[in-house]
Amino acid sequence: MRLGLVLSEAANGLRRNASMVVSVVLVTFISLTFVGAAILMQMQIGQMKNFWYDRAQVGIYMCTAISSGETCTAGEATPEQIDTVKAQLESPTLSPFIDKYYFETHDQAFENFKKQFADNPVVDYVTADQLNETFWVNLDDPSQSDVLVEGLSGIAGVENVADQRKYLDQIFSVLNVASYTAIGIAALMLVAAALLIATTIRLSAFSRRRELGIMRLVGASNRFIQTPFILEGVFAALLGSLLAGGAVLALVYWFVQGYLGDRLTNFSLVGMQDALVVVPILLVVGAVLAAFSAQFAITRYLKV
Repeated sequence: MRLGLVLSEAANGLRRNASMVVSVVLVTFISLTFVGAAILMQMQIGQMKNFWYDRAQVGIYMCTAISSGETCTAGEATPEQIDTVKAQLESPTLSPFIDKYYFETHDQAFENFKKQFADNPVVDYVTADQLNETFWVNLDDPSQSDVLVEGLSGIAGVENVADQRKYLDQIFSVLNVASYTAIGIAALMLVAAALLIATTIRLSAFSRRRELGIMRLVGASNRFIQTPFILEGVFAALLGSLLAGGAVLALVYWFVQGYLGDRLTNFSLVGMQDALVVVPILLVVGAVLAAFSAQFAITRYLKV
């Protein structure tokens, strides 16, 4: 097979169908950008889970004067009830699971509440005695929080034992839905790109049907006839993939590391190394998509 002639035929095909090639490039670019964004989002969710789950605490909320639970019938938790919970935390049963803990008083809880809701009018309607005194517990293994919840729930003076991870799970569920939505959109766009590549190749082959007929008459092989069309699709898709890779790198560098990094200093964010892992995936997906679409289109055309 003469490589120069094959490349020349592929270049001629690209020039003849410039508008369709641009369409393929744009559709591939958009669809693979969605794919890259979805992959990065999954990476980000994984990093956030590792970061926050290790820092998640179990809150043991003591009864207040306005608590209405079955364990709070006597009103606000007494010093004796607080000492009982402390003794449980330091007992041989629970202490092996605990890394550290501290006790937050009404006043400390109110100060933290005011900082958290500094610009919210609700601060004016809340008093310190309305906020629970709380034991905040860090576990050696946060996944074993059920041991603490089961061991301390139902004790007199304890209103509630809550694992902060359940709140994180709700946030991560929302993020996962957004990620899956991006994957779904990307899948639809990839289908559109595959159909567009196939249509472009079929139109290119149809416009050169006389040349193809002559090639058959002189004994040209199917591979020699098909290769230029396949190269046209692969070139257009690879160009779209490169643009998508550049968009992913730009997104991480300027938006994630630049904009978000300056504002979310306490978060672990995806970096350029993660983006560089995604780029080859996009190139491979684009090349495989184009090769199969082109092969399918030209094979069907040649059988007509």
